[in-house]
Parts: sequence; C-alpha cells; structure tokens
Amino acid sequence: MKDRNHLANIGLIHQVNVIENGLIDIPMLQVLQLDGSLHQQAEIPTLTQQVALKILQTMQYVRLLDERMVAAQRQGRISFYLACTGEEASTVASAAALEPQDMIMSQYREQGALAYRGFSSKEFMDQMFSNQNELNKGRQMPIHYGSTALNFMTISSPLGTQIPQASGYAYGQKMAGLKAVTICYFGEGAASEGDFHAGLNMAAVLDCPVIFFCRNNGYAISTPSEEQFKGDGIASRGLGYGIRTIRVDGNDVLAVYAATQTARKLALEHHCPVLIEAMTYRLAAHSTSDDPTSYRSKNEEGSWQLKDPIARFKSWMQSKGWLDEKLNLAFIEQTRLEVLKELKLAEQVPICPIEQIIEDVYDTPPWHLKAQLAELKTHIDLYPEAYPNTSGRS
Repeated sequence: MKDRNHLANIGLIHQVNVIENGLIDIPMLQVLQLDGSLHQQAEIPTLTQQVALKILQTMQYVRLLDERMVAAQRQGRISFYLACTGEEASTVASAAALEPQDMIMSQYREQGALAYRGFSSKEFMDQMFSNQNELNKGRQMPIHYGSTALNFMTISSPLGTQIPQASGYAYGQKMAGLKAVTICYFGEGAASEGDFHAGLNMAAVLDCPVIFFCRNNGYAISTPSEEQFKGDGIASRGLGYGIRTIRVDGNDVLAVYAATQTARKLALEHHCPVLIEAMTYRLAAHSTSDDPTSYRSKNEEGSWQLKDPIARFKSWMQSKGWLDEKLNLAFIEQTRLEVLKELKLAEQVPICPIEQIIEDVYDTPPWHLKAQLAELKTHIDLYPEAYPNTSGRS
C-alpha cells in the first residue's frame, strides 16, 4: 500500500485569498467569421471536399426533415417532435470528426449526428410513426432513435441519464483495448442534473475515453442560462473536475470539427475524458409543445439567424470553389421529395401487435406480465375510440 498525500500539489499563501468567478478566462474557438470567411491566423482543420460536402448536405437534410416533421405534428400525424434548427453544425460537424466504431450517446436533438452516420429517411419515419418496421418495435415516443448498426445508443427521455452511462461505456472500451471513444451529447440544462456531476467525476477518476459534448443553446426549455447557473458556462465545470476542456463556437463547422478531432485524439492517447462546450442557439421551439414567444423576443432570434451555421459554412465552401449551386439546389429538392415520400409510406405501415409489448425482456414472458397484458387488452376493448391503431387487433 502506497502512502498518499492529498496536499502534495497545493501551494501556500499567507493572506486570505478569495477566488472569484472569471479568474480563469475560457476563450471560444472560432475559425469562420459570420460571413464564412476565415479569421486571420486561424488554424484550419484537415477537411476534404468530400467530407465538407457531406457535412453541408447532412445539415441541409436535417433542416428539411425538421421542417417537415414539425408540420406533420401540427397536422396531427405524429404526436411530438424536437427540431435542431440553428444547432446543426454542433452535431453534424462533431459526428464527422469521429470514427464509425465510436459510440454516440445522445440527448434528443442530435438527429444530425445520426443522419451523418447513415440513418435513412425511412428509418427516421418508421421511428416517428412507431410502426412495425421500427428498429425498437415502436416502443419509444417520436425522436427517440437508436441504431446498433450505427453505434447510436437508443435515446431515453429523462435528462442526463446518458452522461454516467457514457462514462461507463467508455471505461469498457478502454478495458477492452478498443481504439474507440464514446461521445455524449447533452444541453446545458441537463448539466443541472445530478447525473452530470456523477458522470464527469467518474470519467475523470477512472480515466475514461469519453467526449462530453454540451450544446449550450442558452435555454433549458424556457429557462435562460443566467437563471440556471452563475458560473462561466459549463466549461468551467470541466476544469473543476480536472477534465481537459474546449469551448467552441457551436455554429462554426470548422471550429467544431477541429475541436472534436482534438478531443478524440486526446481521449484515445491519454485515456482521458474531454469536455466540449459548444456555444450555439436554438432557433426553433424547444419542442412542438413549446411556445418560445413567451420567453424570448423576435429581435433576439433575429440576431442569431445572422449566425446561421448552414449559410456560414456554405459561403466558405463557395469561396473555395467546392460547391456547385445547381447541384446543391437539385439535392435540396430531391431531399424534400424523399422525406415527404417516406413520411407518407411510414404512416400507412401498421404498428406492432400489442402482444410484443411484453417480449424481449425475459426469455419467456412471466405470468404477471401476461396478466397485465390481458388487463390492457380488456381496457382497449372497453375504450376502442381512444386506441384506433390498436383496437380490434388483439
């Protein structure tokens, strides 16, 4: 047993020294200016034209998907939706900097990361309509995606649960000797959950190769950041837990890509966690159940529309001669038609038989689950008008 001294790295002073917030300045990495031009002396990440085009098209795809599905919810075709409008660069560019074997643990606004990995329009629609083709058999509410093939852990509704899970999964990757990391996405509101602190401390103490990616979009639903915390954002918390930390402009594709590349390299080489705080803004409502006009002004939204990540990155690509505008417009129109086509197809597919609700937990469903299923069927038979997709099928 070795001797320990928890005072070994602590310096001495001989007068009272009160440490105040802001003593350590945490700057924000920005490569692209708002007009898409490069900052002088900016360090540009290695990025091929092919990857750049895939990032742009994925961001454009997700914005079209969001617009279509918000409209579908308003029409009563799906029950719920969460758009990521304005935050596309944070999720798509970070996913682009990963490798396919890296695990993604998401909150619920990372459809861009999943789309970049190759999740199809059909798969998105099957999930949102909870039909019998859905990978998780329709057991989740809309936008709770998951894909084993794409290393995308199924989303759960409670905030922050994925944070300690990511630490544990990354620890397993390290113990197995895998050349892989886990990235864990969450908003700054989720950083107020106890799971955030437990997850970061666990990762720091156990040297887990995990990237904690915080999308700081300024609001936890309707609660602005200044009413959530007094410290210097979320980045300062990483330092408090002894975690390497990067703050980045979340609307700057090149900055997010560079930050995530660096974080992945550090996590693998040093077997350590890295926290990235992406400063961005949610241009859409929190969800289709939210009305942002009750807590923020049109002027505020307008100021962030000028920082649109898609227009900014597109401008940079045009300056390099990497974008054919006619082909890009054709892609947008083709994508619009594809999304609408898959929506119409998915809503015609039946949902799974009600009997499947008790499967996949036990090898053989036990008696008490069978009894509960019988009660559920009786309830549906009593109120068929409340269950139009299920009644008459049992």
